[in-house]
Order: sequence, then C-alpha cells, then structure tokens
Amino acid sequence: QVQLVESGGGLVQAGGSLRLSCAASGNILSIDPMGWYRQAPGKQRELVATTSGGSTNYADSVKGRFTISRDNAKNTVYLQMNSLNPEDTAVYYCYADVRRLRDSPLNRYWGQGTQVTVSS
Repeated sequence: QVQLVESGGGLVQAGGSLRLSCAASGNILSIDPMGWYRQAPGKQRELVATTSGGSTNYADSVKGRFTISRDNAKNTVYLQMNSLNPEDTAVYYCYADVRRLRDSPLNRYWGQGTQVTVSS
C-alpha cells in the first residue's frame, strides 16, 4: 500500500506565495517521476510540473514562477508557487510513479488534492 498525503494549500492574494508538499509512504522501492497536476472547475486537468531523472519540466503558464523540488530521503515532492494570480486557482494533485518491487511495473499514485485559491 502506498499513500500520498498533500498539504500546504490555502487562500492567498494575487502576488502571494504558497508551498505545497506531498509525502509518499508505504512499501516503495523507487519513485520516478513525481509531479503536480491542477484542475479548475470546468477546465481540463493540466500538468503543472514534473521532476524526473534529475530534470524538471513546467507548464508554460507557470515557468519562472513555480519551482518543483524533491527530498528523496523523505519521499516528498514540493511545489513552491510565487507570484500567484487568480488563474492559478485550482485543486492541485500530486502524483508519483512508484515501483514497489524490482522489475515490477510502475504504478501511478495520487494525492488527495489540495485547494489553492488566489483572490484578486
């Protein structure tokens, strides 16, 4: 059993910052990649940021404002969000591709979601 627990969401004013955390626990051999999606009501789910193989990738809409990072010892991924604007309002979901056994396939696990609301 693998669980991803998110924290750090909340309500902020435009221009403010938040840091989201997502900690994975359970029987984990390795995790790669880890990342963040977001989904606003009536909109498609959007891949926000991913860290994989030592590299990072960002959606164009958040480049220069968001930073994804990992603490491998804690199996935790973070999303530092700066210069937030109302268009960033969404539920943010972390994900992790987890290998539990050698030579077994990767399984995608999801966090429970955390609400980020940016007021104008």
